Amino acid sequence: MKSFQINTNEAGQRFDKYLKKLLSQASGSFVYKMLRKKNITLNGKKADGSEKLNVGDEVKLFLSDETFEKFSGQANVEALTHNQDLLAEQYPNIPLDIVYEDKDILIINKPAGMLSQKATPTDISANEYMIGYLLNHNELSPDTLRTFRPSICNRLDRNTSGLLIAGKTLKGLQKMSEHLKKRSVEKYYLCLVKGKIIKTQQIEGWLQKDEKTNKVTIYPEEVDDSKYIKTGYRPAAYYSLPSKEGKDSDIFTLLEVHLITGRSHQIRAHLASIGHPIVGDMKYGSKKINAFFAKEAKVHFQLLHAYRMVFPDGKEVTAPLGETFENTLDYLRKNERKAF
Repeated sequence: MKSFQINTNEAGQRFDKYLKKLLSQASGSFVYKMLRKKNITLNGKKADGSEKLNVGDEVKLFLSDETFEKFSGQANVEALTHNQDLLAEQYPNIPLDIVYEDKDILIINKPAGMLSQKATPTDISANEYMIGYLLNHNELSPDTLRTFRPSICNRLDRNTSGLLIAGKTLKGLQKMSEHLKKRSVEKYYLCLVKGKIIKTQQIEGWLQKDEKTNKVTIYPEEVDDSKYIKTGYRPAAYYSLPSKEGKDSDIFTLLEVHLITGRSHQIRAHLASIGHPIVGDMKYGSKKINAFFAKEAKVHFQLLHAYRMVFPDGKEVTAPLGETFENTLDYLRKNERKAF
């Protein structure tokens, strides 16, 4: 028999969801069968799995040690607990640029090139680095990962830098996920685009994604399998470089973008669709401009940075630009033809 007491990171969820995490290798039918036969009880009573767990609830599993080990992945937990090399391999402890932290949430400034979450089982993403940080600071144990896993709440493209929110506790994860779902967190980005944008405005459209190519197309009207998008932007600065092809200057605008709806590749594709692609964007940008900035400023990814979030309570969090973005702006300032 195994006995477990519900803690703060496990409370608030349905009993069956908890059991499917605890017995991660078991089928759902096995879990419900054990509930029906009272081989699994909640506070000494029969349960059907729909109950909402509270702190201090007692869960008992009347299973053999062999059965529990088989269905819980206990061997993996034991390996992680006693093998620090394996633990460090799965959850590396690297320096993170933490811009905000409390007992429930953690907000990091993700560098370009880092995945927000795994794309394949072997990937190491910001999610694993965040868990590695919590393990290293004794805010999490390998055993806890069996029934609760801290997680990144929002996503950024691999080559987009900036603010990522993580829920350290179930409370933090649920609260942040709810805010993001309701779009009550205002998200602002900085990006460098081709051309001169004069007006502050909001643009709308419909986004259709091709899953095979992982590329989106923007349409002015709704089409099959498309999703409505809305993007706001405000010009923050202009830069003019002498053109090598004539007397006119090549103009670039530093934009502050307000992501009103959050769709895959929305900012990149939406700006490109109106003739203002982001510098360094290999998927939606200008090959000629990208080649120029790769040579002159060592830009090899889109200059798009999630730099500011405003929460419903008025709290504001910002993240400084990365080195490549800052160096590119310095290059433009030093080589400007004229100021605007």
